[in-house]
Amino acid sequence: MYKILRSILFLLPAETAHYVSMNVLKVLCSVGFIRNILSGLFTLHSPLTAHPFGLTFKNPVGLGAGFDKNARYLRELETLGFGFVEIGTVTPLPQAGNETPRLFRLPKDKALINRMGFNNDGVEMIAARLEKWKEKQLPIGNRQSGDADSSLSTNHSPLIIGGNIGKNKNTPNEEAWRDYEICFNALHAYVDFFVVNVSSPNTPGLRELQEKESLKKILTHLQIQNSKFKIQKPILLKIAPDLTWPQVDDVIDLAIEINLDGLVATNTTLNRDELATHQSLLTAIGAGGLSGKPLQQASTEIVKYIHQKTKGAIPVIGSGGIFTAADALDKFSAGASLIEVWTGFIYEGPFIVRNICNQLKQTINK
Repeated sequence: MYKILRSILFLLPAETAHYVSMNVLKVLCSVGFIRNILSGLFTLHSPLTAHPFGLTFKNPVGLGAGFDKNARYLRELETLGFGFVEIGTVTPLPQAGNETPRLFRLPKDKALINRMGFNNDGVEMIAARLEKWKEKQLPIGNRQSGDADSSLSTNHSPLIIGGNIGKNKNTPNEEAWRDYEICFNALHAYVDFFVVNVSSPNTPGLRELQEKESLKKILTHLQIQNSKFKIQKPILLKIAPDLTWPQVDDVIDLAIEINLDGLVATNTTLNRDELATHQSLLTAIGAGGLSGKPLQQASTEIVKYIHQKTKGAIPVIGSGGIFTAADALDKFSAGASLIEVWTGFIYEGPFIVRNICNQLKQTINK
């Protein structure tokens, strides 16, 4: 069934298809009994909880950042069974991102190339949207308009929200820490954990912030900000798959040194080696981060390396090339505590979470 729907959606430009499909789902989920039917189809009803970072996830399968940049589709993604959703990347000021087209399919490789450029509504609007979402999760008698702390002391929604934060394109790298601070403080009341994004290839110079001293300045400053809140939120770092092993070692050493809560491995890659897609099409598409099946092995190797080197002391969210339950099991076998899908969701469709979770349950019960 989804193959037929996918063939229709793939007739549209990739970014257009994304918004068309999600807005149709939004309309369907606005009708209570339809949403209940969809939830029954897509949600795993037996427990498969996970507990990294001191949080309780209803299942370990999440949706990576970039899909719901502006926190517009949380109800719909919860209906599809996701255990958590990473919203963003969020920047202090709204920005349009790069010129379109900026999202491209590579069907022969089961891959995508994107150069979105952190397009988002800005932290103020996204925080307001998240506040409304959190307010709706409370029992009616506990709702207090404008009381952010009361709406966050207990997360009544089983959907865990991660806040992926970045810097505006025009902010110089030496001032980047301020952008991360602004986003961190504005979203702190409304997300369950943070992911610091310094690894997107689509913001000029951003990956330079992955150097150890730059990272240390940003992360330790956020930890200081975190300590000022009554409830501290886990802080994770998302890394690129294109780091050298010495650079990965630097990240690990820093994570241990500052007691970072976790890592996300990995973001998209700039590598174009061994793709089935013809070079002429790749040249026509141009720059951008590659995601999907071609990233699978590299991201799994990094997850495994981090897990083995730290003896499992640093929780890792595995991301990259996850399409099937077998792909998910590879990430978990490598040492991932949770996994995130993105490109796999586009190619496999709305049953991806349930399919993965069902197989995980069978594996656990053997």
